Amino acid sequence: MDLSFLPSLPIALSQPVLFGALLAAGLIGGEALRRYAGLPRITGYVLAGVALGPHGTGLLDAETLAKARVLIDLSLGLVVFELGFRLDLAWLRRNRWLFVTAVAESAFCFAAIFAALTRFGYSGVLAACAAAIGTATEPAVVLLVAHELRAEGQITARMLLFTAVNTVFAYLALTLLLPFLHLERSLDWAAALLQPLYLLAGSSLVGAAACALMLRLAAWLGKREDRQFVLLVALVVLTIGVARSLNLSVGVALLALGMLARNFDARHALLLPLRFGYGEQLFFVILFVLTGASLEFGALAAAALTVLAFIVVRFLGKALAILLFGYPSGIRPGGAGLLSIALLPMAGLAVVMVNDTAALYPAFGRHLAPVLLAAVALLGLLGPLATQFALRRAGEAHPEAPDV
Repeated sequence: MDLSFLPSLPIALSQPVLFGALLAAGLIGGEALRRYAGLPRITGYVLAGVALGPHGTGLLDAETLAKARVLIDLSLGLVVFELGFRLDLAWLRRNRWLFVTAVAESAFCFAAIFAALTRFGYSGVLAACAAAIGTATEPAVVLLVAHELRAEGQITARMLLFTAVNTVFAYLALTLLLPFLHLERSLDWAAALLQPLYLLAGSSLVGAAACALMLRLAAWLGKREDRQFVLLVALVVLTIGVARSLNLSVGVALLALGMLARNFDARHALLLPLRFGYGEQLFFVILFVLTGASLEFGALAAAALTVLAFIVVRFLGKALAILLFGYPSGIRPGGAGLLSIALLPMAGLAVVMVNDTAALYPAFGRHLAPVLLAAVALLGLLGPLATQFALRRAGEAHPEAPDV
């Protein structure tokens, strides 16, 4: 009997099956944790990714994760764009102390991590790169937790603003450190100096060009949420593609796109506040399930003290700056500590920055990438809980409010 029409064993799972399993597992895990444990959905998404990844069932292996990088880029790209969109320069001009506090939060965090890692014997260049990456709060975590809790108020607004500022700081610092990494590889000064200039100027120009196109098309399409959502996804995908084709920084280009769209929309062509609606939830699930599958726990045992020190000094650096400058910037008494806790998360953005830096500079990958990825693994799980706790304790969470 000819049974050649039957599939061969073992059955190879196609990409649509894996994609569907990824979404279903993330959705179920996130909703189950929210309903039965009162935890953020995002924690369930990450745990689902861990279960599906190499440390769990292995359904999402390293090869599959590499192929899924385009999904991570798109999902993270939308988040980074929204973050740039929330960087309100007019607010910072009105409250100069707020700008000082936001920059100090990034600078103190960078200095604390750098000092700690150099004490553990890492070279100054590698420690500085790790400190730059560690400065950034995970934007998708704070956005999603704030959305789930319908959080509104002073702590929520400053959490989102500080996250935007420290993400910009992280990208700029890491880019400016490239000459020193180049020199570690014995390359010439010309290449060392030209690459960061090319990255910053080129990425900013790509973001500016995408912004000009977006504003023109938004004015032509009108203020229809469905049309503007499609336009947003199209321009983010286009920006990612152009930046990658030109070997530019995707993060800097998207931050520039979002920031310019917020602050130079003279005709108010874009919908305010910007909402991605149900599509946003889809991208959140994709991002954090894949992030969970990408987490590395190997260095937790081998370098537990370094990982712990990284997490502690990162928090202390942020907290010290906010405590010192928070009062003149208008942060209410008791709010500085809660804001510092809310800024703890690290997740997908850090994973992308670590992997991209390690791909360019193998020494970073050998020595510090495992430590950072282990810290990200812990903060990817604990960070959403910290943000949820801070917003609830601040009295700004209103989960009973109608969904929008």
